[in-house]
Amino acid sequence: MKYGICNLSTIPLRMISDHTSEMISQLLFGDHYKVIQENKEWVKVRLEIDQCEGWIENKQHTEISKDYFDDLNNSDFVVSNNLVDFIEDENHQLTSVVLGSRLPFYNNESFNILDKSFRFEGNVTSNKRSKQSIVNSAFLYANTPFLWGGKTPFGIDSSGFTQMIYRLNGYFLKRKAAEQASQGEVLSFIEESEPGDLAFFDDSEGEITHVGIILANHHIIHCSGKVRIDLLDHSGIYNKELRKHTHKLRVIKKIF
Repeated sequence: MKYGICNLSTIPLRMISDHTSEMISQLLFGDHYKVIQENKEWVKVRLEIDQCEGWIENKQHTEISKDYFDDLNNSDFVVSNNLVDFIEDENHQLTSVVLGSRLPFYNNESFNILDKSFRFEGNVTSNKRSKQSIVNSAFLYANTPFLWGGKTPFGIDSSGFTQMIYRLNGYFLKRKAAEQASQGEVLSFIEESEPGDLAFFDDSEGEITHVGIILANHHIIHCSGKVRIDLLDHSGIYNKELRKHTHKLRVIKKIF
């Protein structure tokens, strides 16, 4: 088996091996993966952080050894905590990194990918943090436009939003809303929830398709058109601008 790491700001992860295929997720700088299939121009990968599978262009694949892959799994998970910042390599070339990018083997403003050294002087996080920190991080993405498969402050979807907020605070969620709904502890009523817990919503066929982060005073922050704040009640999400419920509540989960 082959292994790889993302050494670019972002790499689109596509459903099939074609540039016109839908983007189902994104790799961020520092994400590592297993290669599970190859063809002439594309590589199918499985991200280690959430087991999401998809295709990336072969030109954007950077191979690593199994030993290096295992070392990444056993090392601290340190991520950037600035909306956008830059890393600098040994030749003083800059690469932009977005909020939540991983900095492998980070120590005292330095980190390495393979035999290449980098410097990052921005803010980082690495430890499990409080639910209040979850809420604070969520506001960093306010007004970010909806992008199917997106995971950055320039475009994000509902489950990408919750995944990234929890990632910034030391917790790991799966990629899709339905998968995230299988994690954590079920809460019977909204009144049992705390700011930072997750609320999931289903469609007319009963499939969970949306997720958001519960806020205080019966509000929720979620990505629908953009990352926005709406009211939350026992029926679901109520949009005051539209004067109607837009999402039907299915379940509330406490992750920690």
